[in-house]
Amino acid sequence: MSDTAIAEGAASQAEVADQFLKTLVLLFRAEDSYGAWEGKADEVLLAPFILDKEARAAIPMMGDPDPDTLWRLELFYKAVGITIEKQTGLMASPMMKISHEGFGRMILTAGRLVVISKNLRDVHRFGFPTAEKLASDGAKLVADAVDLIKKYPEVANL
Repeated sequence: MSDTAIAEGAASQAEVADQFLKTLVLLFRAEDSYGAWEGKADEVLLAPFILDKEARAAIPMMGDPDPDTLWRLELFYKAVGITIEKQTGLMASPMMKISHEGFGRMILTAGRLVVISKNLRDVHRFGFPTAEKLASDGAKLVADAVDLIKKYPEVANL
């Protein structure tokens, strides 16, 4: 692979990461029916997704996820699905099943194709060490799903 192709791939990944974060913020703001987050910066809205080592260590190993954490988890995967749709034109629908103990599964489907299948554990500790990691993990999920859609377009278009 040439250096130009590698640089274009890196730029593309950065663009997808940026698009993912913008989508996540838009979803967050769309849920604001009372205008409480209207004047807040995007970084403030994304702050609950960030758990550094100290914050993660403060959360007990065993615990039940609170509704806010479950909501953020849903927003994250909705943003992944919408970003996939922006990339491919196909709607990617998330489905999540979580036990009260924080274990479960998240899948996203495009047509009949399962583009993401993720086992979830320790959901009560859901978060990312940095905003960059949040963006890159979201972009990686999107890229993997888009690759699957390109590989199996006949299933994704059903």
